[in-house]
Amino acid sequence: MMQAPQPCSTLVFEGTETSAGQQHSRGSRLAQGLRAMGLQTGDVVAVLLHNGLAYADVVHACRIGGMTYCPLNWHFTAQEINFIMGDSGAKALITSQSLLDGLQAALDDSIPRLVVDARAGAQEQDYERWLERQKLYDGPFVSPRGHMAYTSGTTGRPKGVVRFEVPLDELPGRQAMNRRLVETAYGLREGARTLLTAPIYHSAPSLYFQNALMLSELVVLEQRFDPETFLRLVQEHRIDTAYMVPIMYVRLLRLPREVRDRYDLSSLRFVASTGAPCAPEVKKAMIEWLGLIINETYASSESGLVTFIDSQDALAHPGSAGLPLLDARVRILDKLGAPLPAGEVGLIYVRQPAYADFTYRGNDGARRKIEVDGMVTLGDMGYLDEEGFLYVCDRDSDLVISGGVNIYPAEIENELLRHPSVSDCAVLGIPDAEYGERLHALVEAPDAAPALVSELQAWLKHRLAAYKIPRGIEFCTLPRDDNGKIAKRRLREQFWAAQQRKV
Repeated sequence: MMQAPQPCSTLVFEGTETSAGQQHSRGSRLAQGLRAMGLQTGDVVAVLLHNGLAYADVVHACRIGGMTYCPLNWHFTAQEINFIMGDSGAKALITSQSLLDGLQAALDDSIPRLVVDARAGAQEQDYERWLERQKLYDGPFVSPRGHMAYTSGTTGRPKGVVRFEVPLDELPGRQAMNRRLVETAYGLREGARTLLTAPIYHSAPSLYFQNALMLSELVVLEQRFDPETFLRLVQEHRIDTAYMVPIMYVRLLRLPREVRDRYDLSSLRFVASTGAPCAPEVKKAMIEWLGLIINETYASSESGLVTFIDSQDALAHPGSAGLPLLDARVRILDKLGAPLPAGEVGLIYVRQPAYADFTYRGNDGARRKIEVDGMVTLGDMGYLDEEGFLYVCDRDSDLVISGGVNIYPAEIENELLRHPSVSDCAVLGIPDAEYGERLHALVEAPDAAPALVSELQAWLKHRLAAYKIPRGIEFCTLPRDDNGKIAKRRLREQFWAAQQRKV
């Protein structure tokens, strides 16, 4: 009987090492334990956890037993979590006592739970004690599964992305394509020494983690990102491959020069970034600091890894998301599905054949609605240049139409982020009786003062056309996920709630 491949990596979390053999044993026991709870191949286990060893157990169990894990964002309310658990059809929940305590009263208790660090006397089963009692997996060899990501819900209720099962006879070819893909996009290869500080409940870090555990010599996992700790871990473990998002770049670059120079980062050969577009000036500053090792990928839960750009191409094509990865297709179409010429902004349609196709959980109609000629769009707007490089302007839902003029907020946000006082920002279209919408900027600035408003407007005046400068700027703490994506829909609602017309 065929056997599932075993992990290669040593996992280091909070200073504790777990060998590849120990990981395989724990994953095997979890897979068998879930089967004993009634879960079968293709069934869903919901995961509400901070980064940690139990997340590795889940990854390995789903690879061995063919279950799918549904990562839950621990920033969500109980209502949001209950919706996703119900919509996904989850048959078990793995969580922690610390997260459960804040949700206990409102969380659906009809789904069996396993609780990491369960309180003494708690009714829920303590995860570690339960795992010790389970036998090693003795079920059939199955096609491995990964995560069922839920979309961010920018246009309504979030939707679960269900990837179709790969037939066993196609598995070797698919896995070979996947290895080529993750080596190109993420720098992951056999013997890599990797560092992950982003939350695994996000789709891209989850994919990175799954592959790092199977390919790397060493995986260093942190609960959260801290800029100086990141530098220390690179030096201490001789990290050569790391996953980051642009907001992490911004925070690293704001460390004092003497702090940055304190650490030996010469082992780094590949830094992978996805999840949010990187402002050209931020990327340029990272390249000047670390060398030609900064790489970016345009990707999504639905389409997977689609385009790639390395440092050299990024310097030659600032602002680009790169060229199609492997056999990926990228097209720019108008809203009627007609192709647009180079340089003209339209909807981005993509297809990455290295991945099995997908549908939305219980919503095949929504899946069909986004497809044209075998390619899908997620509402992102962009264009291709004459050489085929992709430029992502913004989401269709973020587009601001003011006085009949289309304005892409991402361009304005990139310029604001270059200002030394700005930590993060969001530019929105808010109601305007004369123009329909007007630009409004919400800015995080630790040392905000009234004079900073006019300073930022002057900063933008020298960089952007006058119609792109927000008429209003206010300072606040922005609601955002740990991957740097700001919850713009929640921000818009406060301005549009009383309006008959919604954006």
